Amino acid sequence: MTETPQPAAVIVLAAGQGTRMKSALPKILHPLGGKPMVGHALTAARELEPLQVAVVVRHERELVAEAVGQLDPGAVLVDQDDIPGTGRAVQCALAALDSKAQAAAAAAGIADGEIVGDGIDGAVVVVAGDVPLLDGATLGQLLSAHHADGNAVTVLTTEVADAAGYGRIVREPDTGDVLEIVEHKDASADQLEIREINSSVYVFDAATLRRGLSGLDSRNAQGEVYLTDVIAFARTEGLHVRALLADDPMLVEGVNDRVALSVLAREMNRRIVEEWQRAGVTVQDPATTWIDVDVELAPDVTLLPNTQLQGATVVGTGATIGPDTTLTDVEVGVGATVVRTHGSLAVIGEGASVGPFAYLRPGTSLGRKGKIGTFVETKNAEIGAGSKVPHLSYVGDATIGEHSNIGAASVTVNYDGVHKHRTVIGSHARTGADNMFVAPVTVGDGAYTAAGSVIRRDVPAGALGVTAGQQRNIEGWVARRRPGTAAAEAASNAQGRAAGLGDQAQRQLAQQNATGAPTAPQAAATQAEPADLAPVPGADKEGKSR
Repeated sequence: MTETPQPAAVIVLAAGQGTRMKSALPKILHPLGGKPMVGHALTAARELEPLQVAVVVRHERELVAEAVGQLDPGAVLVDQDDIPGTGRAVQCALAALDSKAQAAAAAAGIADGEIVGDGIDGAVVVVAGDVPLLDGATLGQLLSAHHADGNAVTVLTTEVADAAGYGRIVREPDTGDVLEIVEHKDASADQLEIREINSSVYVFDAATLRRGLSGLDSRNAQGEVYLTDVIAFARTEGLHVRALLADDPMLVEGVNDRVALSVLAREMNRRIVEEWQRAGVTVQDPATTWIDVDVELAPDVTLLPNTQLQGATVVGTGATIGPDTTLTDVEVGVGATVVRTHGSLAVIGEGASVGPFAYLRPGTSLGRKGKIGTFVETKNAEIGAGSKVPHLSYVGDATIGEHSNIGAASVTVNYDGVHKHRTVIGSHARTGADNMFVAPVTVGDGAYTAAGSVIRRDVPAGALGVTAGQQRNIEGWVARRRPGTAAAEAASNAQGRAAGLGDQAQRQLAQQNATGAPTAPQAAATQAEPADLAPVPGADKEGKSR
């Protein structure tokens, strides 16, 4: 493409409603391969390095304009008026581009006697916004053929088994030049037999396009201004109109409904997966592996079944992803392992392991050889090299140093109802299971915390943080407070066995416990130890725990 002159402009047609999609979302904004359809058209257009890119918009104008602004901030937005048709869309775009070129020429200064030209000069490429598999390489071949043959118009075509609904390419028998493009509704019986179809992708000489558009009208079966009528105009002027036949019909296949969208999405994904396989990536099950167009994979990456890599995800050499994993905008380091995990906007370090059943939310950063284990959720969490959060924990708004271990069922309590606060745990720390870290709080380097602790105050380096009270047991509580329950019977049987009672004595003891009538020893104990009936801390007057 570097040997071919730059096109003066690429015009992307994106004004249609796409009624057959039956969607509130404009057709060209439906995604596949991680981009809206119009995004693929813009990517292909930019590969030609044109001087200008114009996008024609109308239906849901604001939505489309916002998307185009994010995808290609340098593109010129052009509004199509209420006159329908591709010809009218290109008229509007060319007028806007010409005005811009004239304004630039005037701003650059015009010498005496010079006049501002008609506008842009050179090749103008026109593409549809709903042909997502069309790539820059194919457009480059079309542009090269246009310049090599000295054409006024060059059309990209293909042959299909069923041409219903497509414009037919009518060629001159002797030369093969294009005589005209006939829309399906306007075609004769003989023309309907033609299998070569128009892809709606063209290269025009700007001057020819400008003159041809000036004479267009909507006198046809659909009442639209056809861009294809420029072909007939060029022929009447004796100019060359030729076609480049694309061998692969899928490259120029358009999307009209959601069935076609899914077909092209799967075809795009098949090509992406195959390309990565040829580049040294192992894909165990291509049918269940989905890779977006902007994903980057190193050699010797292994992708296991039901893996989806989305957005700008990057995976380093030797990493294994999956099965059952979805990563969006995630960076995975060399040799890392990610199993049954959902992650977005996260960084996984070299040799680290994640999952199974982990949830990495935005802002997660796991250091080299670190671990985020089973049923762990993280958010805005920096976890240092070699540190581990093995299972059943939530780490949010936290910094964990190197080579620390977070006990099972731990939670960084980061939200006070108004603001988020941060937990800091140092290096080589060991925290017990079932810990609550009530932020803001710091646990120093080399510190320990006891199981079941609620850490509300900072734990100095090397200290042990403990908050659990001393355990005490109230004997006979079940028999007195829960008589007749299965628990009371089980306790009675266990007490009988411990006391060496026979079967009959155990049954008698169980019956007494069931009626709530204490035995003589129990009555004596009740009278001797009334304090055990007083509510314990954390219990109500009935002995029920709060």
